[in-house]
Amino acid sequence: MEEEDELMNMQAASQRTPVRIHADHTTEKRLGHWTTARAFDVRARRGTVVIDLRSPRIADGDIELHLNLDRAAVKLLVPDDAIIDHWDLAWTGRGQVKQAFHAGGETAGRRIRLTGQIRSGEVRVRSGGIARLSAMCSREYLADARRANAEGGLPTLDDPAHSA
Repeated sequence: MEEEDELMNMQAASQRTPVRIHADHTTEKRLGHWTTARAFDVRARRGTVVIDLRSPRIADGDIELHLNLDRAAVKLLVPDDAIIDHWDLAWTGRGQVKQAFHAGGETAGRRIRLTGQIRSGEVRVRSGGIARLSAMCSREYLADARRANAEGGLPTLDDPAHSA
């Protein structure tokens, strides 16, 4: 499954097409070094999507997420210096972009642009230690820790920058 995801992401990056993530009444998690693309198309209906954008393997430049959410939540794990630009989001009903514990200065690091439409949903931005905890509280991290233990290394899902 991971090999197929890597092949799909390499093809998407080479063709400049966005990586598609779809969650319909489910939870989709993309953690660690899962892509090198900078464009994403996220659709979720009554589900949750967790996207890790902390990998140094993602090429330099702006990252664009086109969101189409219906009563769903997207959790973004971002670097400490990321700038979240949500000016182009269209809202219907209740919703918000929560940036708890994320300072993100005006001239700091990489810009993450959020576009599209959200209907009664939200975007949660996590950075620093909170992003690490979010990644560590997953089955994927447990599998990564077991793999790292068997290989005599360290897990990489909690902080992808350490393994780059």
